[in-house]
Amino acid sequence: MEPVKTSEHFIKAYDEFSDAIFRHCFFKLNSRELAKDAMQDTFMKTWEYITQKGEIKNIKAFLYQVANNLIIDQYRKKRFDLSIEEMKEEGVDFASNESKDAYHFAEIKNVLEAIEKLDPIYKDVLIFRYIDNLLPREIAEILGESENVVSVRLNRGIKKIREIFNE
Repeated sequence: MEPVKTSEHFIKAYDEFSDAIFRHCFFKLNSRELAKDAMQDTFMKTWEYITQKGEIKNIKAFLYQVANNLIIDQYRKKRFDLSIEEMKEEGVDFASNESKDAYHFAEIKNVLEAIEKLDPIYKDVLIFRYIDNLLPREIAEILGESENVVSVRLNRGIKKIREIFNE
């Protein structure tokens, strides 16, 4: 994508990345309302930056950096725990006749609980890679780390997840 410097570029970036930023925020905050607010704030802060500083060369990385900073602010305000009640409120149907839905939910819940046990440096890269489908080079740019550091964290994070499941 070309550098973002005009309202047309910004609208194009919003159309392209708003859903992904929302999903990222939702996964980290476990609340549709907070995720929607964080996504909107991400784009508002990005627009403010563009109007004050000029252009943004890599809008995707910039958006994820802003979203992560907002998520960190939310965590500082309150610690969020994934619960079945919250998942029901968000529309997960546990009464479904399809047992595989319940099975998949149980698997997802187990993975989320395992991820929550990880050190944040592993947790973040795993979410970026496997939830947000970002490439290691994109993650590296977002985190301000080298691609090699990100790859090592991904491998160590996966190893730690396996250790948690083997306990």
